[in-house]
Formats: sequence, structure tokens, C-alpha cells
Amino acid sequence: MLSRAVAVMPVLALALAALLVLISPVPPAGAEPVDSSGVDGPLTAEAVDAYVEDYVESSLLPGATVAVTRGSEVVRVAGYGTDSRGEPMTADTPMGAASVSKAFTGLAVLRLVEDGALGLDDRVVQHLDEFTMADPRSADITVGQLLTHTSGMSDTAFREKSEPAPPDLEGAVARLAGAELVADPGEEYHYHNPNYHVAARLVEVVSGRSFGDFLDERVFGPLGMSDTVSVDTAAEVFEAGVAPGHIGVLGRPVAIAEPDDFYNGAGGMVTTASDMARWLIAQNNGGVGPDGGRVLSAEGIERSRTAPGGDAPGRDSALGWSTRPASEGTPMVSHGGVQFTYTAYHALLPESGYGIAVLANTGLGVGDASALLHGLVALADGEEPAAPLTPVMLGLDAAMAVLVTLTVLLAVRGVRRAGAWASATRDRAWWRTVPRLVPGVVVMVAAMVPHRLLSPLAGGRDVPWAHVFYLVPGVFTALMVAAVAFAVVYAVRAVRLVRSVAARRPSGRAGGGVPCAQGQGSGAGLHQVGER
Repeated sequence: MLSRAVAVMPVLALALAALLVLISPVPPAGAEPVDSSGVDGPLTAEAVDAYVEDYVESSLLPGATVAVTRGSEVVRVAGYGTDSRGEPMTADTPMGAASVSKAFTGLAVLRLVEDGALGLDDRVVQHLDEFTMADPRSADITVGQLLTHTSGMSDTAFREKSEPAPPDLEGAVARLAGAELVADPGEEYHYHNPNYHVAARLVEVVSGRSFGDFLDERVFGPLGMSDTVSVDTAAEVFEAGVAPGHIGVLGRPVAIAEPDDFYNGAGGMVTTASDMARWLIAQNNGGVGPDGGRVLSAEGIERSRTAPGGDAPGRDSALGWSTRPASEGTPMVSHGGVQFTYTAYHALLPESGYGIAVLANTGLGVGDASALLHGLVALADGEEPAAPLTPVMLGLDAAMAVLVTLTVLLAVRGVRRAGAWASATRDRAWWRTVPRLVPGVVVMVAAMVPHRLLSPLAGGRDVPWAHVFYLVPGVFTALMVAAVAFAVVYAVRAVRLVRSVAARRPSGRAGGGVPCAQGQGSGAGLHQVGER
């Protein structure tokens, strides 16, 4: 019989893996790096190379690209390791930027603010008639509330990743027509990608250009980011030259296709480390890029990175950025980006003037971009970076592999002994049998709703059923195998029990009866089985 331990472990492991998400090596390849060796400070080009190369060698990360700047100077721009095609990563390797894109959307909106075309306190419907929701309170949502995730929209009310992906920003706004709010606008913070879909569509309608064209003309162009584009869907990210990313399985990177999804405005940028260096320089140079092009006033740049603070909803959320005050460590303005097969992170350290961007070809379940960036921040602060999480994830996957093997063996045993179980259960009171079925039922239910179990641990974010595999493939596999094992064993037992009960019934022939000797023998046998 499958043990209660086997029943409970996949569910517990799912929770453990979710917490790990929230919180053989590939040799590094040269990347024709760009750097300024004359920049002073603890985070030198040599220090960046040494740390990132060591990280790639000691983790399951196949490859990453990194940009480090200080003030208006480049410290290091380079690629490390390889992509899923085996090609060396370079400073100009196209990479998905995921939610790092939000800071660019925030800046695009501020460009229109400085043009006088709209205001952050304007209600969205003043400029975007097509923005309608089922909740009448949506008419009071302001432009600024979209950018700080305080609009009242939430994944718990509109599960955007579980919805069919729209083809464009207009469709992304249209699909909100049936959605409700979870709070009055401005009252609560809920991270929700459709806030930025609406903001990007607002840019399109107000400017009269597509969102991609507006970014090309007003942001990427002035900064010289010639290899950066903004696209609509996951498929278009890879059509733009990004190699397929990876998930981690048993301590190894496995290349896999990204699930279909809509990104533009919230996570649709494709960029390079070289281009991200230009972005970081503009951020630390009052909105002026390395070639002298200005994308925003110095005041506008400061506004984009200023969060409400205090006890306000989203007190750490700026316009596409998150802020970390001095009370929590080195002051930092940053934002991460996560997809299922690739991740990104960019950060500014106001006190030291460093800017850092990391683009990695592993997904959310591994979190390499975040780990690398925070390691580089630690180096900039003169501290020791934390070790990669690979050993922990490998240990979890190994435990799940053992659990899968044990589950299969116990399932085979359960099927083989189904007849004995039926004989023992036939005369047992139902209230003694039913509780023994509960562990299997729990596992089978958990296998149907693992995404619902993960969602609360992910802050209420929408996690579709199939996407759980991308996050925790070992746990997902163990849970599915356990559920199938219980279903098979329970089905076989049910069939054997029905047959066993039917075999005991009298034949019902007229004038017939059950021979006394057989009845006594059968009763004795059942009595003995009941005593087992």
C-alpha cells in the first residue's frame, strides 16, 4: 500500500519548491567584451569577469550577458558561457528582458508627460476610451496608478496568464472588459502585468504610433540602443533572435520552448548587454545617453525612480522600478524580470554610481539573473556574494527522483496485492476503510490544482497548471506520478473488491442453498482474513 509519507511528500515539496523560487558546469566562452579599465572602484572589469565566470562554472547556468557601468563610463560589458545552440554568449547576444521592460514603459509615459500630452494624475479613460472593465471603479484609475500597480487590478481577479494571449496591445486592453477590481484605485498594491499593457496602449493612442515605433524614435534611438526592440508575444521574442532558454532538471540545464504569452509593455523587450549599458549610463547621467542623446529631463529621470514611501500602497514601487531604502541595506533602485526560460535584472546604486544589468538564459525556477546581480551588488559593496542555489535545487530534484522511484515500486506492490486488500476490506466497516483512502485523494486533488497551491506562495500571481512544470519540474513530475499511481491502485482495488463481494453472494437458484460445509469453510476463511 502507498504510504502516507509518499502521499504527503509531493505536496510539501511543492510548497518548499515555491519558497525556493521566491527567494555539470558549462565552460565560459570569451565575448569580445567592452570595458573601461580606468574606472576606479571595487567592481572592476577583472572582478566582474572572475565572479561571473566562477558562477557559470559552479551553477547550472549555461550563459549570461552582463553590463556594469559607473556614472557615464562602462566598467564591463561581456557575455559568458553559451546559448542553447552552443554559440558563445557575447555583449551583443540578443536576450529577453522580461519585466525589465517596465522601466522603459514608465519612461515612455513620462516622455508624453513632458510633452504635455497627458499627466500622471489624469484618469486613464480621459485618453483611452477603449479602456473599460466590468467594475465601474475602473473609470477612476489614473495613469500613475497603472505604473505603480495600485490601480486595483490584480491576478486574483483577472488571471491573465491563464487567458488566451491577445495578438496586440489593443486586444490586451479589450480582454479586460469583463474583469473586476479587488480594491478601490490607489488603495492597495497588486503587481499585475495588465497595468503595463494598458499603459503601453495609452502611449500608442496618445502618440499616434505603435508602442514599438514610439520606443524606437523616443527612447532606443536617442540612446543608440540599435539592437533593442519591443515585441508583442513570446513567439516574437525568439523570432527576434533570442535562443531558446532553459529550465533546471537534476542540476542540468534543459533547453525548452517558452509557453505562449502576451508581453508587450510589461515584458516584451529584446535587448543586448551593450544596449543595456547605454540605458544604465542615461539613468546615471540625468537622462543623457553616451552619445549625447537625451530621453528625459533629469527631473523626469528622478521622478521615474521615486516611490511613494511611508505607509502608502506600493510604497517601494516607482514607475517601472522598485526602491530599497538605506534601512534595508545599500540604497538601490532595481527591477527584475522573469519568464519561464529566461530572466533579467537591472539595478542602480545611487551612492556609488554603479549601474548593473544581467540577462540570463535560465528561467524563473532557477533565478540566476537575480542571484548574479545581487552578487555583483555585494562586490560593489565590498562584501562576499552568496553561493548559487544549484546544490539546493539539485538536492530537491534528487529527492523527487527517489520519491518517484519509490512511488512506482509501491504502486506495483499495491496492484499485486489488490486481491488480498479486497478480501481484507470486504467485511471491514466503511468508517475504517475510508480514512485510509484520504492520502491518495489529497494527492490526486493536488495534482489537479498545483497552480492553485503555488499561487498564494507567489503573492497571488497567476500560475497556469502546465506552467508549474517549468518552475519545479522535479516536484511536478513526482506529484503527477504519485497521483497516477494512486488512481491505478485505487481502480484495481475497486475492481477486485467488486468481484470479491460478488463472489460471496448466493447463486439465487430456486430451491438451492449454500452447502453447509462450504459456508463454514468460507466463513472460517473470511474470519481468518479479518484477523490479519
